Amino acid sequence: MTTAAQPPRDLVPLLRLRARSAVLLALVSLVGLAAYAWPFVVDPGAALDTSHSGDAPWFFVVLLPLLAAVVVAELSAGGMDAKAVALLGMLAAIGAALRALGPGAAGLEPSFIVIVLGGRVFGRGFGFVLGAVTLFAGAMITGGVGPWLPFQMFAAGWVGLFAGMLPQWRGRREIGLLAAYSIVAGLGYGMLINLWFWPFAAYAPEVTYVAGDSVVENLHRYAVFWATTSLGWDVPRGVLTAVAVVLAGTPLLSALRRTARRAHFGSPEEDAMTSAR
Repeated sequence: MTTAAQPPRDLVPLLRLRARSAVLLALVSLVGLAAYAWPFVVDPGAALDTSHSGDAPWFFVVLLPLLAAVVVAELSAGGMDAKAVALLGMLAAIGAALRALGPGAAGLEPSFIVIVLGGRVFGRGFGFVLGAVTLFAGAMITGGVGPWLPFQMFAAGWVGLFAGMLPQWRGRREIGLLAAYSIVAGLGYGMLINLWFWPFAAYAPEVTYVAGDSVVENLHRYAVFWATTSLGWDVPRGVLTAVAVVLAGTPLLSALRRTARRAHFGSPEEDAMTSAR
């Protein structure tokens, strides 16, 4: 029997994040924040070009081992097993294949449905790794490898991370929540991605980054830049994901949760509780 103190199993992230993995995930996120935000507080200087060709490889060097460390920490703590890793690879492959159907065209990202629902069902740590790996695999398929890729991986990872942190609602409320989140995530992803190049390019004075100016002023310029150049790409991304959630979210969520239960993801105590219900 389900009690008020114990939410139903299908509402609990099926792969919970352990303490060591949470620390590693926080470290990864700090690296990502630094990658996006440092031009606002440090003068980039004349030596850097607009392509991030110098620093992007270093983000790869830091990001990939940390992603692997999160998975290894979950494996060693019993939070994941070979079946969970296989499922991660399968979902990432599906997301990468969907990304090949619309690799950024008009801002459309069909792979986001996999990232959002995967993060929702399997939890924030799984969602972060799924988002990052999906973008990486998609870039391998589409030939979209470049200095922008680490920034895409960070942003997609956060899409999956926050999907796993949403309130544990069910039914229509859950679908409505995920649809609304999909729109916000689509917009937020675009706002972040532009930062890989915006501080280093020259535009009209009212939308161009000014090294050494206040953070508030530069953020205002960036907001204008995003609204006038990127918003039209970011809205379709969010709307496409939201529509997919509304049309197919219920059966897909059920399928993912059923697959996880049959594979016995989760601790032995959780499986015993599930069997007793």
